[in-house]
Amino acid sequence: MLYSSCTTSGFQQSCVLTPAYTIYMGKDKYENEDLIKYGWPEDIWFHVDKLSSAHVYLRMPKGKTIDDIPKEVLIDCAQLVKNNSIQGCKMNNINVVYTPWGNLKKTGDMDVGQIGFHRQKEVRTVAVEKKINEIINRLEKTKEEKYPDLAAEKESRDREDRNEKKAQIQEIKKKEKEEMKRKKEQEEMRNYSSLMKSENMTTNEDGNDSDDFM
Repeated sequence: MLYSSCTTSGFQQSCVLTPAYTIYMGKDKYENEDLIKYGWPEDIWFHVDKLSSAHVYLRMPKGKTIDDIPKEVLIDCAQLVKNNSIQGCKMNNINVVYTPWGNLKKTGDMDVGQIGFHRQKEVRTVAVEKKINEIINRLEKTKEEKYPDLAAEKESRDREDRNEKKAQIQEIKKKEKEEMKRKKEQEEMRNYSSLMKSENMTTNEDGNDSDDFM
């Protein structure tokens, strides 16, 4: 499932994307497994703490991190997770945990869709007091059931990263070459200036070249 997270603008009830944030939610544990396997570095994973629930992934804009999640979008994700928990949807005052995709840990002995964490300190918690129907209804209006090729999207994203890093390395090498050339030119200029100093120059008054008269 794909959702678009959006916020209200002022006192208007219209939905304004500022910007659009894509939210992925696995339909079952097998789709959850694919989302775990083919996640992007920008993805943030959400789940109801200590209860069964859907796995929700927020795709942050490139270059943004978990610290950059807008408060309204964080609430959207937490509400969506709560609403898609068999037990959690009936309860008040629950906690939702969230962490960067790169912190998800998957080992061979885990069941399909099950995950752990590499670093517990990178797991954050947001409290959800109760279900907010206005948020759920708004998100449901943006819901699309799609079956994207997550492996192909991941490969395309990784290829883009590799090309960017390659371009960055080439740019660094170019600047290093330019800096070496600049230093060489400066050194040559210093050497030339040193040769041109008056004490290193001779005139016809030096040595035995002058005419002596008795």
